[in-house]
Amino acid sequence: MTPRNLARMGGIALTTVLLAGVAAPAMAGSFYVQEQSTRGQGRANSGEGADKGVQSLWWNPAAIAGTQRQVYTGMHGLILDSDVNDRGSSLTYNVPTPAIVSRTAPVNGDPHVHNVVESGIIPNFAVSMPIGERFNVGMAVQAPFNFTTKYEPTDFARYDALTSELRSANVSLVAAMTVTDWLDIGAGFDAQYAKATLSSALPNVAIPGVFAPTYAVSPSTDGRNQLEGDGWDYGWNAGAQMHFGKLDLGLSYRSKIEHELEGTVNLSGLTGVLAAANVSADGVASFTTPWYATVSARYAVNDRLTLNAQVNQIGWSEFDAIRVTYGTSGSSTIVQDYDDVTSGAIGFDYKIDPTMTVRAGLGYDPTPTPDDHRTARIPDGDRFLYTAGLSKSVGSMTFDGAVTYIDIDTATINDTRDVYGNGLVVSTLRGEAKGHGVGFSMGATWNF
Repeated sequence: MTPRNLARMGGIALTTVLLAGVAAPAMAGSFYVQEQSTRGQGRANSGEGADKGVQSLWWNPAAIAGTQRQVYTGMHGLILDSDVNDRGSSLTYNVPTPAIVSRTAPVNGDPHVHNVVESGIIPNFAVSMPIGERFNVGMAVQAPFNFTTKYEPTDFARYDALTSELRSANVSLVAAMTVTDWLDIGAGFDAQYAKATLSSALPNVAIPGVFAPTYAVSPSTDGRNQLEGDGWDYGWNAGAQMHFGKLDLGLSYRSKIEHELEGTVNLSGLTGVLAAANVSADGVASFTTPWYATVSARYAVNDRLTLNAQVNQIGWSEFDAIRVTYGTSGSSTIVQDYDDVTSGAIGFDYKIDPTMTVRAGLGYDPTPTPDDHRTARIPDGDRFLYTAGLSKSVGSMTFDGAVTYIDIDTATINDTRDVYGNGLVVSTLRGEAKGHGVGFSMGATWNF
């Protein structure tokens, strides 16, 4: 195989890999932001699908049926302490001379990376109003996918990831109806915007002579790739609530969304046999986000104490592959094979007096990333959430606060990748990720 063919094949593969990266942070379960209600956060989001009011709109559109005019705004901050450590990552070079010359070498660079996952603030907003005696309409603005991981150009994971940044906004328009004194129903339309920036380093390789291959495995000689892309796509949601005296039940479903992110791929700094792969090109990555099904219950033990429970089935198997088109005729399918997951939470609300309520909860949030394909872009593990909250009503206003401790299981990073799609360089990423975090939520609801 000639150097020119190597470069051409490498450029095609790199474009595919970069576009595939757009879907990775947007789709991973650990990038799904559950903090859509300050009140709900105080009880680990247990019972949200069965509760009434505008704060529960993300979990069930039927939540606003039969309610008065309400406006809610909330802010959720997250402080994370995360570490990613090298556990034997390497690069294998298969240089074509009269015979294939192979060499495997450890990836140099910092083997211990601290604070990989950046902390941040997530806002949300919702409003609802009645129309007549039986109908309500509402709108909610949420940020269901927001995440940033950053590695330095000298870190061991640089060939898998440098920057992975995702920002999203979901706008829901909802209508709800009181059908009977025990049944409420609702449905909504979702418009979801996603914007991503991803980059990583590229290992150079030089072939100066037929029998004298040399290798460049240093941050000072690395190339770089980067993608920026965005797009709007659409889905729907529906739900019902049933009220039987002290028991409230909620059922809801949020559809999958078929996404397309349009972006620009830039490859630079490649030298020698790979120099022809330096390019700037447009491309589109198509993929499908999961559906969400929720079963929720609230039981009023007495006038003060309410018990809450919720189970969420998340259809991550919809994210089976990323289908990429680029240039004028190029295409590729990249298998992902994410797993469906079941998350859940239990909690309680306790009224201290008519104006003040305390709450607490315990939640479990497993990762959908498969053990045999977990990358440095998504150093995710199963999570346990321990939460507490407080609400205080003053006139027509209710102020909510909550705190969350997030315990993240240690996870193995395991990914083997043909960097240029032609066997020239194979990256074997082996690592371990661990961390924990603390979340703070504040919000206010105005009833009028």
